[in-house]
Amino acid sequence: MDFAPSPRAAELTGLVKDFIETEVEPVEADYHREIKRRREAGQGEQWQELPVMAELQAKARERGLWNLFLPAGHEGPYAEKYGTLGGAGLSNVDYAPLAELMGRSFIAPYVFNCNAPDTGNMEVLLKYGDQAQKDRWLDPLLDGRIRSAFLMTEPGVASSDATNMELSAVVDGDEIVLNGRKWFSTGVGHPDCEVFIVMGLTDPEADRHHRHSMVLVPRDTPGVKVERMLTTMGFFDEPHGHGEVSLTDVRVPIGNFVSGPGEAFAIAQGRLGPGRVHHCMRLIGLAEKALELACQRGTDRVAFGKPLVNLGGNRERIAQARIAIESTRLLVLNAAWKLDVGGPMNAISEVSQIKVAAPRMALDIIDFAMQIHGGGGLTDDFPLAAAWTGARSLRFADGPDEVHLGLVARLELMKYGASR
Repeated sequence: MDFAPSPRAAELTGLVKDFIETEVEPVEADYHREIKRRREAGQGEQWQELPVMAELQAKARERGLWNLFLPAGHEGPYAEKYGTLGGAGLSNVDYAPLAELMGRSFIAPYVFNCNAPDTGNMEVLLKYGDQAQKDRWLDPLLDGRIRSAFLMTEPGVASSDATNMELSAVVDGDEIVLNGRKWFSTGVGHPDCEVFIVMGLTDPEADRHHRHSMVLVPRDTPGVKVERMLTTMGFFDEPHGHGEVSLTDVRVPIGNFVSGPGEAFAIAQGRLGPGRVHHCMRLIGLAEKALELACQRGTDRVAFGKPLVNLGGNRERIAQARIAIESTRLLVLNAAWKLDVGGPMNAISEVSQIKVAAPRMALDIIDFAMQIHGGGGLTDDFPLAAAWTGARSLRFADGPDEVHLGLVARLELMKYGASR
């Protein structure tokens, strides 16, 4: 196995690092302060994007740091058209350090047009969409003119088992009719969110992995309603947010099936593998940022006549944090490499392993950083409380720990002839 970045990836890593340090970090605190001010003003303006985002995105595009997530072999003409330096997609191993750098900042993924769920939705359209779907939705998403949401989880069922999804997406003549409710649909709060990819039940009589379909639903379709925006432990994550969405007799053309009826599970497997690597590498970046803040605070602050790093076993905690980050990074790079050499089916266990390991590692380190910051770590004066919430939510997103642990155990036991 080879985790060494290609020359192009090494160049991009340096450029992304420099851009974040010189362009993003100097304005990020003001960005969040302005969102907070708008929220407290009570006019709903926090759901409008700030002008500085467009300015940062324009600079990123000028430097060829745009749509860096585009996968090698699937980019077609889009990489050159939409500004990626070098005009080609990256392998998962090459993209991993870029995602890690973006994970240090809450806004950097948006600056580079590499944020979830847009990246996953764009990959779905890239790999499974027909040309009409690409022309209508993929082009403007890659161009940054619109945003999207992925509607899968439902409030009325245990969504860790995707076969439970009840929202219906049935064929009626030359239309698809959708009825049901979704929630924790990330991105629906943003004013530029114009299209949803919705997972719905099309044929309840089919086998359990061919009952559901992915359907493209324009946000302005009659019957679509964002019922409310949801908090995650008190955070709304404006201006993107997570919403509860109802679909009532929503009708879209039959051509809005992605890949075809009954193909939702096949699409999801292709979508979620690389996406989980992206999440986990961003979590490593988040953990690096938390450890950095902890070390700075621990050396600057003095209690009982000593720097905080010299109290209560904190030096050992710092060492354990470094070991945990390095170990998890290697685990994620291994999963990325296996995806590159053999595709999603070659890395089933490895992707589930990182999905459990990375959030847990990040939570431990962020919690330590919060402890070093004392009461301040619980406030929004520092990014730690929001970081902890984000890492905690990723223990649910794309499958809870228990599902992934069960899968890893099943694959391990199969080596010894154990039945499912």
